[in-house]
Amino acid sequence: MKNSIPATYFHFKNQTDFYRGKVRDVYYFGDKLAMVTSDRISAFDHILKQAIPQKGKVLSGIATHFLHSAQTIVPTWLEATPHPNVSIGKLCEPIMLEMVVRGYLAGHSWREYKAGNRLICGVTMPDGMKEGQAFPTPIITPATKAEEGHDLDISKEDILAQGIVSKDVLDQLYDYSLRLFALGTDYAAERGLILVDTKYEFGFYQDEITLMDELHTPDSSRYYIKEGYQDRLANGEAQKQLSKEFVREWLMANNFQGKDGQVLPDMPDSFVETVTGRYSELYQILMNKELSDYKTDDVLWEIETAIREYFECTE
Repeated sequence: MKNSIPATYFHFKNQTDFYRGKVRDVYYFGDKLAMVTSDRISAFDHILKQAIPQKGKVLSGIATHFLHSAQTIVPTWLEATPHPNVSIGKLCEPIMLEMVVRGYLAGHSWREYKAGNRLICGVTMPDGMKEGQAFPTPIITPATKAEEGHDLDISKEDILAQGIVSKDVLDQLYDYSLRLFALGTDYAAERGLILVDTKYEFGFYQDEITLMDELHTPDSSRYYIKEGYQDRLANGEAQKQLSKEFVREWLMANNFQGKDGQVLPDMPDSFVETVTGRYSELYQILMNKELSDYKTDDVLWEIETAIREYFECTE
């Protein structure tokens, strides 16, 4: 599809390394990096076969906005955005944890709850809750970052027992995570949304804890539509949401949850268009503007040129 970005294959004169993640292609330049947000989409730790046009631009634009806002709370990795799909920043040593903050019973926590579990990552969830109901206060359910396969839930006690980080560092991660969640919650509320849950990733840059990766995007976060939320909750109806969860639901309806022996289904063009529309809608609500067009019909050339000019990588 025109201007879709399934992957990039650039080679720069001063490039020191390269990494392809589930969604992002990362080009390393010493202690700095250029992160290209592609249109790939992943769920259940698998990259789906079809790319989602405009998705990378949506993720990058939202993340850039929030990363700038977050600098009042915690240092962030981001330094520049020379193209809508490109972020330039610091190369951090990652902390191998995802700090998952949940304000509401949804997604993974709901699936655990529905299965009868009341303890998640060492945190007790109250009895008698409904799907989509707010927790008394937001909870943090960390996960270990796996090099391959699924990330695994882990309690605060086990993080310390395994020596993943020190108590002082972990306490700081908890504090940063809750403050960032409050920031995102307030911003979403102003735009008629509810920030349901999200994840934060941190690392060290020159021995300082630094916020990494994306922030409050529909890939890393779940949003409900605020209008009608209470009525839907009272009536036991599914909440209207703007997030990637509906893609997971489509996959589950097509017998795929990333388990052994399951076959990843193809998304029909009509569903790809629906996914693009959902991402664009969330961008318009959060950013209060529509997505801009690319400058040319050759978006890969635009991206390569932006990175090359930023790092002065003229061959």
